[in-house]
Amino acid sequence: MDEAWFDRLDSTADEPAELFEHFREREFEGLTYHALSAARHGVERGTVVLGDGTVVRGYPSVARVLALDAGLRSVFDPDETVHVEEKLDGFNVRIVRVDTADEASGDAEDADGTTVLAFTRGGHVCPYTTVLARERLETAAFFDDHPGRMLCAELVGPETPYTTHDYDGIETNAFRVFGVRERAAGVPLPVAERRDLCDRYGFAQPRLFGSAEPAAAIEVVREAIADLDAAGREGVVLKADDGHSMVKYTTEAQHHDELAYAFSLPFDLGQDFVFSRIVREAFQAAEFDEDDERLRERAHDLGESILLPFVETIHDVATDEPVGERHTVRGDPDTVEALLYHLGQQGLSVEIIDDRWEDGERVVEFVKAAAATRDRVEYYLEGGTYDE
Repeated sequence: MDEAWFDRLDSTADEPAELFEHFREREFEGLTYHALSAARHGVERGTVVLGDGTVVRGYPSVARVLALDAGLRSVFDPDETVHVEEKLDGFNVRIVRVDTADEASGDAEDADGTTVLAFTRGGHVCPYTTVLARERLETAAFFDDHPGRMLCAELVGPETPYTTHDYDGIETNAFRVFGVRERAAGVPLPVAERRDLCDRYGFAQPRLFGSAEPAAAIEVVREAIADLDAAGREGVVLKADDGHSMVKYTTEAQHHDELAYAFSLPFDLGQDFVFSRIVREAFQAAEFDEDDERLRERAHDLGESILLPFVETIHDVATDEPVGERHTVRGDPDTVEALLYHLGQQGLSVEIIDDRWEDGERVVEFVKAAAATRDRVEYYLEGGTYDE
């Protein structure tokens, strides 16, 4: 990596070596790139530099508000427009088209020497999501007209290798574009402009619940959260009109789902993960729940989210059932095989539950094994002691 790359990244580091020591070389389809797996010196996690010096900026971390009223008034100027969009429970990727004229890139290279890639938040090219982006998003016209931009999208649905959530009308998986940014600088398009642009190119987007000044947006959020909570969906992202300032706010259902997930893998997920979800729930309960009966109902549901999955996991270990995150994926055999290899390269232990063919596609059901939880539960079931 050379000094010209350092200048493109606009880092706060004093010397290139201070920043570049944190980048790791990676390869996909013969294309070599360098990725930053954690934020360093003013450069976002997941930022990528390709061999020709092309920069793909990482997606910024989105803060969370706990007290809705005070939070919105604190983050946004009182007279600016705030857009309230749905936050989807999926897998966040940046989709770009890059030049591969000087490097091998396999059969996926287009006639013009370019290829479409899907980068994860950590800066990896996901082979499975990349193939889906190439097949299911009509990006050619967009990238012809906007070669220096990237699509920020969520892969959602019941058949993804990273998160699993059912959405009406999505039988397997689909993309929802929630942002368009300058690839090298990471500057977002204004929300209204982005929504118009995506409509023009036929990209599906998250639902927009409304747009208002912060004081009025509070009620928009409350109504949206009530609807999303009833449907068991995740929450909302609030964005300033220019797309720069953003915060997220999630539903009670999401808090309980995440706690149930955490306590199904109790010894693999840290205490910080669990405590942060309880903190969110407590602040929302204090702000939303107006009577003691509703608060007790929430407390009951919270307790079930914690205890029931934990007990189920103990039973699974006792009966030698798989323990971990369950996923189903489908596609051509090479793509599925590349995904399984990619997961293994990330240090994940994958246990295949079922491997079959449906309608000409390979369908694999697998579990990302939770080794720490299985080992610890087995130890206690066999009489091991718990040191507090």
